[in-house]
Amino acid sequence: MAVRSELRPEGIRLVTMDAPPVNALTVQGWFDLAAALDEASADADTRVVVLRAEGRGFNAGVDIKEMQRTRGFDALIGANRGCYAAFKAVYECAVPVVAAVQGHCLGGGVGLVGNADCVVASDDAYFGVPEVDRGALGAATHLARLVPPHLMRTLYFTGRTIKAADLLPHGSVLEVVPHDRLDEAALGVAGEIAAKDPRVIRAAKEALNGIDPVDVNRSYRFEQGFTFELNLSGVSDELRDRFVQGER
Repeated sequence: MAVRSELRPEGIRLVTMDAPPVNALTVQGWFDLAAALDEASADADTRVVVLRAEGRGFNAGVDIKEMQRTRGFDALIGANRGCYAAFKAVYECAVPVVAAVQGHCLGGGVGLVGNADCVVASDDAYFGVPEVDRGALGAATHLARLVPPHLMRTLYFTGRTIKAADLLPHGSVLEVVPHDRLDEAALGVAGEIAAKDPRVIRAAKEALNGIDPVDVNRSYRFEQGFTFELNLSGVSDELRDRFVQGER
């Protein structure tokens, strides 16, 4: 199973992505992730979520190979809806979500992290949105929550990545630690939150979402509309085929 959930005695829920080799989630994987976060919201014993991953990277976005071997548009529509559901579930989770990021965090991974409440990263972590090279648009909404506007545009247009350490000055990453200390660091922050009165924390999460200047759900859905246009024109298929063939 690509996503699993475990509630620890202190009220910290670990939601783990484990989809070898690079944690590129299938359509079902995205919906499973959304369901795990929704379960956390509904569970009164969950005080905080740590969103983490096994393997060499946090998340590589959508499983493009699944999309290219599926006839018609079912996989495209499913991936768009699944990503939307997962990003929304992170953002609207009734308790804070701490993202523990190692290795690559690309595309949909940025969507998850950008909607999290706190980000802790390992010293090998890096972030990027390579959608332009794949004939898709999306996650600029979430990248904009990690870096200032002009840097976001540069990263988006060029497909460049940015190291976790370079995000520290922007305040979007709380802490960068050695890879073998990532879980410890994430659990440390989560433990501080879990020790608070959960009634107040849940109210605080709702209040902070309520004062956000950007409606992230609507903003991301707007971006996805351009992805559908690029697919209908044939551009996206051409670029995704090029990506898949380049891996062979």
